Amino acid sequence: MTKITMKIDGMMCGMCETHVNDIIRKAFTIKKVSSSHKKGEIVILSENDILEEQLRSAIESTGYHVLSISKEEYKKKSFLNFHK
Repeated sequence: MTKITMKIDGMMCGMCETHVNDIIRKAFTIKKVSSSHKKGEIVILSENDILEEQLRSAIESTGYHVLSISKEEYKKKSFLNFHK
């Protein structure tokens, strides 16, 4: 699974977060998306890689500006890992 973190300029409120999350959900097959206007950030969890150009296009079509995109492997934390 891949964790994609995008730094975004232009989100001002909770409605902006909802708008961006809806755009991501409609454009891509993902596991989870969350946004924070305070952090200026969108975090996406996806089974499949998503091309940066596609992410930029989806977000910038809404009027927000993508500042950066970073990707890393995401491993779900297991309850059993805490009891070793």
